Amino acid sequence: MSVTNYQANRILDREFGATAYSTLPTLYIGLSTTAILDDGTGATEPSVGDYARVAVTNNKTNWGNASAGVLTNDVAIEFPVATLSWGTITHAFVADASTAGNILYFQELDSSEVILIGYIPTFAISGFTVTVTNT
Repeated sequence: MSVTNYQANRILDREFGATAYSTLPTLYIGLSTTAILDDGTGATEPSVGDYARVAVTNNKTNWGNASAGVLTNDVAIEFPVATLSWGTITHAFVADASTAGNILYFQELDSSEVILIGYIPTFAISGFTVTVTNT
């Protein structure tokens, strides 16, 4: 996943003492039918068919321990069943709110996924990866 400019600034400010660390009690996983930009804009979430971001409590039960700059989910992340077509999902992201808020991390999916009625989009255990690299 890529880090947004917003999140990069938060990390730097906290690492270098500008603001105190505080943890997000809940992270929200979302889906987008369009590309997300480094500034956190550009996401187009499905607006029909019972789509909602998935709340994931930010703890070590749900997120494993990072190793070599990689962190994955330790529980499946399951979206609501699509009651209407959500379109073609091309990107996933992590946000700090259930609606609106800030996108913190984002990633283009390895392959796009057409979400039709009755489908339940799911990231299996270790299927949602956040990577921080030094490139």
